[in-house]
Amino acid sequence: MSTGFELMASHVRSGKDVSVLIVDDDAAHAESSAECLRMVGYTVDTAVSGKEALKALEGTQYDLLLTDLVMSDMDGMELMRRGLRVNPFMAVIVFTGHGSIENAVEAMNEGAADYILKPLSVEGLRIKVGRALEARELKLANIDLRRRLDQKFGFEGIIANSAALQRVLKKIELVADTDVAVLLVGESGTGKELFARALHENSRRRNNRFIPVNCGAISPHLVESELFGHEKGAFTGAAYQRKGRFEYANGGTLFLDEIGDMPLETQVKLLRVLEDGEVYRVGSNQAQKVDVRIVSATNRNLEEEIRNGRFREDLFWRLKGILIEIPPLRERTSDIPALVHHYLKEFSHAYGKQIATIEREALSILCAYPWPGNVRELENVIERSVVLDRDGIVGSDDLPRELTQCGTQFADSVTIPLGTPLEEVERILMEETLKRTRGDKGLASKLLGISTRTLYRKMDRKEE
Repeated sequence: MSTGFELMASHVRSGKDVSVLIVDDDAAHAESSAECLRMVGYTVDTAVSGKEALKALEGTQYDLLLTDLVMSDMDGMELMRRGLRVNPFMAVIVFTGHGSIENAVEAMNEGAADYILKPLSVEGLRIKVGRALEARELKLANIDLRRRLDQKFGFEGIIANSAALQRVLKKIELVADTDVAVLLVGESGTGKELFARALHENSRRRNNRFIPVNCGAISPHLVESELFGHEKGAFTGAAYQRKGRFEYANGGTLFLDEIGDMPLETQVKLLRVLEDGEVYRVGSNQAQKVDVRIVSATNRNLEEEIRNGRFREDLFWRLKGILIEIPPLRERTSDIPALVHHYLKEFSHAYGKQIATIEREALSILCAYPWPGNVRELENVIERSVVLDRDGIVGSDDLPRELTQCGTQFADSVTIPLGTPLEEVERILMEETLKRTRGDKGLASKLLGISTRTLYRKMDRKEE
């Protein structure tokens, strides 16, 4: 079946590009309505029963369905419901008499764009059809815009221009709408929680809770209470009954961050919960059924932790349904310019500043820096630069000293003698920039201030 995106245009299309199905068991009425629309360029088919209409809807992706509400074999409401299951992007208008306006309003509540009272006005019919199609095109355009933004920037809040991160997002897209456990591994600051949220928001559990738990930030004495809850009086200070994170996340996703820091005794109980789907609050013998999707994350090598007796191997295999490695920022430097501009905009708004741009030299320094703290460190650097900026342009003087000292070698390392032919200067600059960007032509073209296509063309010419 074709998708709505294949039927889309950037603007409202002319009538001749629009297909309409009119359904009315009064054949003469159906044909007169069709002729009214054909005269202004619409492509119109007719059907005189609900069954005939369903066959037409299954064989053709119509842009608009006009159906009578009252028909002998199938009412218009049922036809609309079944038609929208086949083609959810189709606009629907219902015909109704004065005595059935309540039914028409009900149809609009279930997805119809509008209703038209019988007997029809030629001009009124054309106006309402035009409006319904305009609303449909706007809806499709918004959906397409979101789809294209997701392709360019990844899932919500994730900027992913690099091939390395695109591969991660593709894997997330494949497993998101399942209940398989996912283990995210990567260095601190790579944004593992952001990817965990992407898994949740693109799953069938998206309308339920996403509950994050930092296993390394909770006292070992309170981990069980946090995860499984406790009964009143279960221990000193337990003044009331409390549901744990598992119960609170029921129906949704539980994100166990820094899972490698979880105490061994808690690991045993977590394994039992994952196997049985039940939790026991501390101080209770009554099991509580839970249905959660587990996503966990760590910056540790869990296999090494297993060898050292600090992590249970059986729990590891439970958590490692799908392993997803988040690459460090130094391995996806082509994401840095987009991240920089994203944070510039975010912190400019937060601090009420007007930051117009970032100087090329400053961006070069940021792209050359190895970022041991990953995206979190970059975010902090940009926030600091925005706070300290005075002229609306982030330059190298706005960056921390440790970055500029590291970046000076990158910025000033190319020495070109006077008298070097311009063609040779161009070649040296391109080659050195590609070395510094580890062969990333997209990033190199940004630093050189040319398009990637131009860079490819100039490189090809140098190789001839």
